[in-house]
Amino acid sequence: MTVALCTTSHSPLIGLHDPPPQVRAEVDGVLARARVFVEEFDPQLVVVFAPDHYNGFLYDMMPPFCVGAAASSVGDYGLPAGPLDVDRDAAYTVARHALGAGVDVAVSEDMQVDHGLVQPLTFLFGSLTAVPVVPVFVNCVADPLGPAVRARHLGAAVGAAVRELGRRVLVVGSGGLSHDPPVPRLAEAPPEVVERLKHGRNPTREQRAQRESRTVVAAADFAQGRGPYRPLNPDWDDLVLRSLAGGDFGAIDGHDNDWFVAEAGHSAHEVRTWLAAYAALAAQGPYDVRSSYYRAIPEWFAGFATTTALPRQAPAGDRARAVDVADGAR
Repeated sequence: MTVALCTTSHSPLIGLHDPPPQVRAEVDGVLARARVFVEEFDPQLVVVFAPDHYNGFLYDMMPPFCVGAAASSVGDYGLPAGPLDVDRDAAYTVARHALGAGVDVAVSEDMQVDHGLVQPLTFLFGSLTAVPVVPVFVNCVADPLGPAVRARHLGAAVGAAVRELGRRVLVVGSGGLSHDPPVPRLAEAPPEVVERLKHGRNPTREQRAQRESRTVVAAADFAQGRGPYRPLNPDWDDLVLRSLAGGDFGAIDGHDNDWFVAEAGHSAHEVRTWLAAYAALAAQGPYDVRSSYYRAIPEWFAGFATTTALPRQAPAGDRARAVDVADGAR
């Protein structure tokens, strides 16, 4: 067994605008079991497919995909800031495989990452530097977006690359599922926001605090049924989880981009990170989902889910499928 998978939703509101204590405890338990899964796999490298929320990638140059050969966390929402332990050689191997497979990826020697990539590292390892990583940015919010199937192609190319590394590689997808938080859109933004979307990297501490406080207020409104945000869609989230578990990628990425927004909100495009991660796992052959958790959590603006999976050729004792499902969640 050389590849394992963990996908998880993220939310900058964790710890800032939490659901009732029993729900928070339930999620903490799920993430603790995911950590045990990862510890038992003992990865030598982690490839993280993650979005950005106009903290590291802006409209001065917005690639559809980017592989980080060096990266630092911006430390938004109180998360750790500073450099990640990026395996530069592995990053270039991944980039070359993707380009060789016809998937156009950019390469960054100074990638800035936000909570979308940092949270899964803290969930699973408690640190930015516990294990070498290859960060892979997937544009999920900035129009224009390519078709979702391109994320699958990216994941398949990355899966072929990690297969040749000869190391235990954990593939992580961070984002989704259904959610429609107040992420600005260029075509609808006032001039001052347009300027930030083009050149707003490295805001002051005060500017970042103002932005983040607005998100907390919006989440409070959403949890009370107020505001212009699309509701969470557990039925769509269930479709995504079932389709990925069964390897039926086309049930998700066979739709056009408008379908994602109509069904599950503008930020539902973050499921592209899950498509890429599962495609990387599928490049190793058939797989089995080991655990699958889901709960709609409006306080976090999230259809929150976490899954783990292994290649089917794992030892028989590892094939048992354990499913963690919240009460009434599905």
